[in-house]
Amino acid sequence: MSVQLDARPPTPAAPPGRTTRLHRLSRMDLRWSPYLLIAPFFLLFAIFGAYPLGYTLWVSLHDWDLLGSDPTFVGADNYTALLADSDFWHAVVNTLGIFVLSTLPQLLAALWLANLLNRQLRARTGWRMAVLVPNVTSTAAVAIVFGVLFGREFGMVNWLLDLVGVDAIDWKSNRYASWFAISTMVDWRWTGYNALIFLAAMQAIPRDLYESAAIDGAGRIRQFWSITAPLLTPTIIFVAIISTIGGLQLFTEPRLFHSGPNPIRGGPLRESQTMTMYMFENAFAPYYNFGYGSAVAWLLFVLIAAVATVNVLVIRRLGNGGRKGGRG
Repeated sequence: MSVQLDARPPTPAAPPGRTTRLHRLSRMDLRWSPYLLIAPFFLLFAIFGAYPLGYTLWVSLHDWDLLGSDPTFVGADNYTALLADSDFWHAVVNTLGIFVLSTLPQLLAALWLANLLNRQLRARTGWRMAVLVPNVTSTAAVAIVFGVLFGREFGMVNWLLDLVGVDAIDWKSNRYASWFAISTMVDWRWTGYNALIFLAAMQAIPRDLYESAAIDGAGRIRQFWSITAPLLTPTIIFVAIISTIGGLQLFTEPRLFHSGPNPIRGGPLRESQTMTMYMFENAFAPYYNFGYGSAVAWLLFVLIAAVATVNVLVIRRLGNGGRKGGRG
């Protein structure tokens, strides 16, 4: 019997210095690689987010018309004048009114639509893709189409109202009617997008819970309120935060909904002028008061931050309540 020996020479051991260096590099890689991977986002945010935000605050403390003159420091004069400006508070009320009319119906409709798409439907993939069509449609095209639909003389909405005996409504000249029309446009465009977010969260819920509930005799409605809704609470709050930020920054829809010589005013009597439209009107044409417009932008930022803080507190409270309930 012959024994074959491995003719390959043994691998020489690494020098102690090299082993220590490799170990140190490995530890540095594990420690610093995550920071290097996320650094590009924070770098871009610092350039295109933090710096413009700080610069806008600096500009809001100056009087600057953007037409060649140097900025003049005026302190808090822009904010003082802004808080006493009736047009500004008119825009704040318009912003909050459109936000309330659009956000709550949008979330409820998205939740209902996601619940339907979560069932065993024929061609359900096609239906799920179809709900994204409004979101991928150009905002300008959507605003123009809805502007025609809500036209006073030849609009389809007034034609349908006339069939049931309701007089024609001037959607673009009536303040509350314009709120409703713009809110309808926003709901149509974003409901499907939010529905897909809810649907993704519903897909993550274990099916065993529904099977156990069905065995216990719970119907679809009972299963939704007892299983789906509680487990979707974090997702509902997330969608509410995103919808809140978008609703308070509304610009394109009300800007394009109105036609006329000066549509940035949101109608002849500023029926639907939002805070972003008011900011644009003052910072650029026709007033070119960049300092005043920057003050509007900062108050809008404060409003959004306040609403976001309230949402964070709600999330923490719900989370703490869930953990306490679990312990009990």
